[in-house]
Amino acid sequence: MTAVPEAPGPLSRRGVLRAGGVGALAAAGGALSGCAAGTADGVGSDGRVTIQMWHGQTDTAAKVLKSLAAEFERTHPGIRVDMGGGVLADAMLQKITAALASGAYPDIAYVFGSDLASVARSPQVVDLTEQVRRGPTPWRNYHAPARDAVTVNGRVRAVPALLDALAVVCNKKVFAEAGVDLPEAGWTWREFTDTARRLTDAAAGRFGTGWPGTGDEDTVWRLWPLVWDLGGDVIAEDGRSIGFEKQGARALEVVQDLVRDKSLYIDPKPGSEQLYQVFLSGRMAMVPTAPWQLPDIQQAEIDYHVVPLPSFSRRPITISGPDTWTLFDNGGARVEAARAFVTWLTQPAQDSRWDVEAGSLPLSRRSEDRPAWREHSTRTPGLSVFTEAVTSARVRPVHPAYPRISRALGQAIVAVLLGRESPADAVRRCAEESNAALLIPR
Repeated sequence: MTAVPEAPGPLSRRGVLRAGGVGALAAAGGALSGCAAGTADGVGSDGRVTIQMWHGQTDTAAKVLKSLAAEFERTHPGIRVDMGGGVLADAMLQKITAALASGAYPDIAYVFGSDLASVARSPQVVDLTEQVRRGPTPWRNYHAPARDAVTVNGRVRAVPALLDALAVVCNKKVFAEAGVDLPEAGWTWREFTDTARRLTDAAAGRFGTGWPGTGDEDTVWRLWPLVWDLGGDVIAEDGRSIGFEKQGARALEVVQDLVRDKSLYIDPKPGSEQLYQVFLSGRMAMVPTAPWQLPDIQQAEIDYHVVPLPSFSRRPITISGPDTWTLFDNGGARVEAARAFVTWLTQPAQDSRWDVEAGSLPLSRRSEDRPAWREHSTRTPGLSVFTEAVTSARVRPVHPAYPRISRALGQAIVAVLLGRESPADAVRRCAEESNAALLIPR
């Protein structure tokens, strides 16, 4: 398998990644134990099947996932989930690539959605297409971004582990002190840049907004909604060139305007930690972010307002960046056990608990209808804006060339952020590298 390493994705802040799953198999642990008892691969002397999971989580997310795994083991006594080994999700692609080459790989791993097409080239990745069609939660009940993010060439090659969407969080106090009205849904990027300029106060060290400046996927994914709204796409219909050379230049003019107005805080370090710290300290008025940032904002006791992303057209559009649980074939018994685990994780009772405690959005409409999620959404200001945004969200293409396209566009964005290139020149250079990547046989 050939995989193109990618910089850490936007959901890897502090390594705290979210987990979930979509269904493949609803078999109980006892039934699986019975099926596996006659095989040697993955079955212990007591008939119990052990599966290994490289979960990539830390902090709260890891604690919640371990608690869910323990509950699964109690209700499925024929299966044990080993959550040791592996690495943080930022380094998972390299770890999985090496593991597949050596022949010693886990049963389940957290793989960034933007890396799935590269990983799915391996014949050891389990095809889940038939399983999701007969899962306990209908596949069509899952939100479209969750389905799209795990589908490669029409086949379901993983299960979604996280669902989110970008929106803009505003600090009400900063707006009030500057005498600026809070934005409302349907605003434009021109209004966004004008608002950022009005809220910037160099003497007070206050910025209108911020953007990651490392060139990684966190830098890149924020630009795609602008490109899509302008009629562009990541990859052209012929599959041999990018579909955003014109639209990308126009989108980068928004970034250039923010830089020109000195209203943009540029975070020089991976992970966007400094960017969020500036916002949490009250020195940034607006931050485009995903719902996993809300707990930190609440903990900082910031009075905040959430509004959908701006657009050029005034039509709602945003991006969702689902990541995945990818299953690997270590023999029939372990594959069936892994399917049972991710199926259980995705059911509304478990998924809604995961969403509430670890910060994801519900994967399916059934999870969204659970009392636990409805109560959580009611008591969390602005969370409903993110949930509603999923309906207008698109995902990045699940394509093996995407990591190289992302890297090239990330370099272009940084060049504009630092004033080194014009938007047109930066996108032109991005197109040369990206188009070369698209010519490599898939």
